[in-house]
Amino acid sequence: MSCYSLKLFYALLLVLLHAAVSILGFNSLPNSAEIKCIQTERQALLNFKHGLIDGYGILSTWSDDDSNRDCCKWKGIQCNNQTGHVEMLHLRGQDTQYLRGAINISSLIALEIIEHLDLSSNSFPWSHIPEHMGSFTNLRYLNLSHCFFIGIIPSDIGKLTHLLSLDLGKNLYLYGQIPYQLGNLTHLQYLDLSDNDLDGELPYQLGNLSQLRYLDLAGGNSFSGALPIQIGNLCLLHTLGLGGNFDVKSKDAEWLTNLSSLTKLRLSSLHNLSSSHHWLQMISKLIPNLRELRLVGCSLSDTNIQSLFYSPSNFSTALTILDLSSNKLTSSTFQLLSNFPSLVILDLSYNNMTSSVFQGGFNFSSKLQNLDLQNCSLTDGSFPMSSSLVSLDLSSNLLKSSTIFYWLFNSTTNLHNLVLDYNMLEGPIPDGFGKVMNSLQLLDLYGNKLQGEIPSFFGNMCALQSLDLSNNKLNGEFSSFFRNSSWCNRHIFTNLDLSDNRLTGMLPKSIRLLSELEDLNLAGNSLEGEVTESHLSNFSKLKYLRLSELSLKFVPSWVPPFQLIQLGLRSCELGPTFPSWLKTQSSLYSLDISDNGINDSVPDWFWNKLQNMILLNMSHNYLISAIPNISLKLPNRPSILLNSNQFEGKIPSFLLQASGLMLSENNFSDLFSFLCDQSTASNLGTLDVSHNQIKGQLPDCWKSVKQLLFLDLSSNKLSGKIPMSMGALVNMEALVLRNNGLMGELPSSLKNCSSLFMLDLSENMLSGPIPSWIGESMHQLIILNMRGNHLSGNLPIHLCYLNRIQLLDLSRNNLSRGIPSCLKNFTAMSEQSINSSDTLSHIYWNNNTYYAIYGSYFEGYTLDITWMWKGEERGFKNPELKLKSIDLSSNNLMGEIPKEVGYLLGLVSLNLSRNNLSGEIPSHIGNLGSLESLDLSRNHISGRIPSSLSEIDYLQKLDLSHNSLSGRIPSGRHFETFEASSFEGNIDLCGEQLNKTCPGDGDQTTAEHQEPAVKGDDSVFYEGLYISLGIGYVTGFWGLLGPLLLWRPWRIAYIRFLNRLTDYLYVCLW
Repeated sequence: MSCYSLKLFYALLLVLLHAAVSILGFNSLPNSAEIKCIQTERQALLNFKHGLIDGYGILSTWSDDDSNRDCCKWKGIQCNNQTGHVEMLHLRGQDTQYLRGAINISSLIALEIIEHLDLSSNSFPWSHIPEHMGSFTNLRYLNLSHCFFIGIIPSDIGKLTHLLSLDLGKNLYLYGQIPYQLGNLTHLQYLDLSDNDLDGELPYQLGNLSQLRYLDLAGGNSFSGALPIQIGNLCLLHTLGLGGNFDVKSKDAEWLTNLSSLTKLRLSSLHNLSSSHHWLQMISKLIPNLRELRLVGCSLSDTNIQSLFYSPSNFSTALTILDLSSNKLTSSTFQLLSNFPSLVILDLSYNNMTSSVFQGGFNFSSKLQNLDLQNCSLTDGSFPMSSSLVSLDLSSNLLKSSTIFYWLFNSTTNLHNLVLDYNMLEGPIPDGFGKVMNSLQLLDLYGNKLQGEIPSFFGNMCALQSLDLSNNKLNGEFSSFFRNSSWCNRHIFTNLDLSDNRLTGMLPKSIRLLSELEDLNLAGNSLEGEVTESHLSNFSKLKYLRLSELSLKFVPSWVPPFQLIQLGLRSCELGPTFPSWLKTQSSLYSLDISDNGINDSVPDWFWNKLQNMILLNMSHNYLISAIPNISLKLPNRPSILLNSNQFEGKIPSFLLQASGLMLSENNFSDLFSFLCDQSTASNLGTLDVSHNQIKGQLPDCWKSVKQLLFLDLSSNKLSGKIPMSMGALVNMEALVLRNNGLMGELPSSLKNCSSLFMLDLSENMLSGPIPSWIGESMHQLIILNMRGNHLSGNLPIHLCYLNRIQLLDLSRNNLSRGIPSCLKNFTAMSEQSINSSDTLSHIYWNNNTYYAIYGSYFEGYTLDITWMWKGEERGFKNPELKLKSIDLSSNNLMGEIPKEVGYLLGLVSLNLSRNNLSGEIPSHIGNLGSLESLDLSRNHISGRIPSSLSEIDYLQKLDLSHNSLSGRIPSGRHFETFEASSFEGNIDLCGEQLNKTCPGDGDQTTAEHQEPAVKGDDSVFYEGLYISLGIGYVTGFWGLLGPLLLWRPWRIAYIRFLNRLTDYLYVCLW
């Protein structure tokens, strides 16, 4: 009976277990026993995948088909063995393989018990870290580093109280303050916020993180205020990094001594450190225990380094990494480094070293492997070398002689990486270099002046993987690169950049040998001939391809073996049909097919590729038809250049998502539907629709594009008034509405555009007075052009507040009354020279803030100005910022020319012609030593021409005609080279230029007529004397210079010729 009961018990137990298995969702069938993935979590992962661009197949196992439904077996996923819940999502990218695109971390909240989330080293530009990160309550490990996230660090992260490791470093564009809520993460052992754009004071709550072993806040951040002493409580720290302009005080250094476990110390941009002896003392005491010391950008001098390292107690065999880059060190610092015989990595870049740094018997550590001397003002000289050195960076120095190559291969043969870019190296690369440097894996010689043919020995350097010889003066046929080469490295050779040289000839088919190439750049040479698909048939791993000035002949059905990320084919004769093979490229990030003679419409499938791009350049073709208005998201905020084509119709609203949009020189006819589409969020920073066929009034919906920086609508057919909503563009820096039919007064709302540096409203029909708020609100103005309107009233005195103004053109209006005497307040015109690069950096302020707001750095827009220059209308690009000009011509201005104009020492052009000015020319006008053009014609100016005018050496154009000037025209220097037209219409003027004698010149004239007879009597004697001294002297010297020195008409004609030639060359160059 008991045996029967036992059997019954086991039977019931089996039934119960079977029921339990069914209830828990497990199935005993063989085909389904392995399915552990929770359905909701699988769907969450698929939602997360949507929107990502996986050009490398990282997520190839993530699918929802019947054969692959178990997400626990997907790449990067680890599930709990018992529950099937996802515990780990590990998708860390690599240098050559990574995810990109729009990321949706919020979709992962459905992973209820996830503990480990690593999305680092991928590319998710312009994505924000979600506000509700605190929903991942079980996270122990969170790594979102090196992903290009933007925005602030959400305070919600402070709710992740189980976190042991938090890494948000190297995102570059995270900004704002560190949320104090991070102090709640009391279990945290690792915290990295380095290499971002964070600022503000450090929250003292960081001192609560008593379990921290690793804390890095350095690199790129600009924290301020006092360092919280609570950091001294973190006694378990072995790594500490701090960055920013902290208020370094002596008493704050004491807490450093509490960090007894510290082995790595990184301080960056602590500019006050150099003046705090006590801080340097505290750091000095730490050195014997440190394995890594980085003091970057701290304004340290040789004296500071001496106080750190000179003491014998600082001898350290532990220190292996020393970084003193971006300080104020000189060569003497090297002598102090002998205290560290175990150094493996030494970085002294961006200091003021010279080649003498290596003289005096100094020897490197025998263990040194990496040496960085970038941008150290090194000149040609003798450099000792450690045989252990593996990586050497001598870029951005002053090296000229090719002897550097001989020094290298006579000193070491173990180098793997050699960087010599941005020097001034000349001559050929010696053959011996290739024969000896057999261990080289990377060679970078970009931006030098190397000449001769590309040596063929590079194909015999069997370890070479990457070669950059771009931007040099290398010549000869490209095919010589492949001659006499074994290409023993072809199975590892991945990068070849020979762009911007002088290479000729055809692209040989032997280039197919380099089948492992990932990056090929041959653009900017003089290559010729056809390139067919057979040339590129072996490049299955190619990711970056840039060619130019070649003739690409691909059959329409061609399917390339590669998937490109960047493709540049400028001027490669791809036309006349649109290249259909581009349809196969699903990973394009950047595409340039400009100037290819494409005379075709753009197929609809192509526009969908914009979703992945950051740059599209199809300018200077003959592309036709309208762009379809499709529903398309552009998460990467691309720069789009479609200018100089034949597009027509409406501008589609999806292009509002671009950061820069260049549509000039097309046939677009409508702007309203583009700007006023409220369904599409705008990222536009630059909009250029100049030289199109846009008609009607300006749209009144500018608030929808309030982030605009540059707006150019010039040379269209716009009419009506400037709308009030344009004042909503408070960030705008350049507004160009030139050459339209705009009418009415300027709206007062424009005074809100206080960031404008350029305002060009010329060639319209605007009326009313010049508003005083232009001077009161627009203090950043550099260029103000309102030429050719119907403006009236006086010149407001408030214009004198524009102390940055360099180009002021109010000509051809109806302005009256006098010229304000406060012109001397034009500070920029008072300076004889202005650093134009500083001005341009003020205009094109591409930085982290720009990147975070607008997306990709945009370089497609340049200032385009039409200006009356020396009497002719000319177009200028950015170089006109060196010009300083005032043009008030063709108005009804009265009164005298203010004498204060003499303070404008940097003025290059002054045009006050065709007014009703009276009085005399200011006597101090000769102070304008930079003046090249002066036009005061057709006024009522009287009195004499100041003699100081003849002392202006650069004066090339002068027009004083049709006034009431009197007296003798001054002589001296080149003043007499000006033609009569410069002075005509002044009845009382006299002088040689007008061929009119002045009163009292009679006696002088008689004497001049008698003088040749006297000279003629002695000419025979002098001629004989000259012949006796040598015929060669007469013909060689006096034959050329004699007539110029002795005959005034010849001299004047010659100087006039030089003057015109200079003017012609000047205009051509500009």
